[in-house]
Amino acid sequence: MTASLHVSDPGSHWTVPDARELALRIRLRAVRMVAPQGFGYLGQALSAAEQVAAVFATARPGIDRLVCSPGHYIIGPFAAAAELGLLDEAVVASYGQNGSVIEAIGTERSPVVDYTCGSLGQGLSGAIGFALSDRLRGRDARTFAMVSDGEMEEGQVWEAAMFAAHHRMSRLTVLLDANNSQVDGPVDSITTIEPIADKWKAFGWHVIDLDGHDIDAVADGLAAADVERDRPSVLVCRTSTVHGLDCLPPDADGHFIKLPPELATAAVAELTRKLESIDA
Repeated sequence: MTASLHVSDPGSHWTVPDARELALRIRLRAVRMVAPQGFGYLGQALSAAEQVAAVFATARPGIDRLVCSPGHYIIGPFAAAAELGLLDEAVVASYGQNGSVIEAIGTERSPVVDYTCGSLGQGLSGAIGFALSDRLRGRDARTFAMVSDGEMEEGQVWEAAMFAAHHRMSRLTVLLDANNSQVDGPVDSITTIEPIADKWKAFGWHVIDLDGHDIDAVADGLAAADVERDRPSVLVCRTSTVHGLDCLPPDADGHFIKLPPELATAAVAELTRKLESIDA
């Protein structure tokens, strides 16, 4: 680590000059992290890149907290941290390898985020713990929690949502990645969780339903959540696990993408061209 262990640790520092560019760099970095193994949780970085970029552009280093509930989504925060200088290149190069501190599926020892879960459905409870602790200590810190739509099948999520609304935890913001993807297939083929937005509203949350690949919409949603003073907020981010990579085959399994060398090369070239077009 070249900076602090977690984003909320005193002394941490980063700047995001352009959140849209950071989202592209997260995708490119994630491709390079997954490429050595030839497969991995690339789809989660593709679907959540704008959410992660917007959070890092919004969060105050050393103050605000970031929770990544689904452990396999940790590739997004790791990629962002690598681009922002929060992780050494040598550390990033060890992603997913035996004994590495940056695992393919996050654990309690994962750097960068304040908390991540291997067991799905627990992250929102952890985020509430942080937010409640900050309130009791008089800290005006925000807690951002990355949650997946597949986790909506877990009862603990709804217990936590009910608790947060009852206690009017307005400094808590959930970024719900609604990509309709989980290991067993499309979420809506396993359990009907729609209407997602209406369910969160019924639990007493401030809800913003948006295009999760529209970086401006995500940033505006985070800003709207910041001024909400009576309820916790949830951004229901409608996304795709193959967004931003046209070279992926039509039948790519977004949950665990196979990335043979020729496809990895094509992905790097495509994302590099997109970055160059921003800089031009």
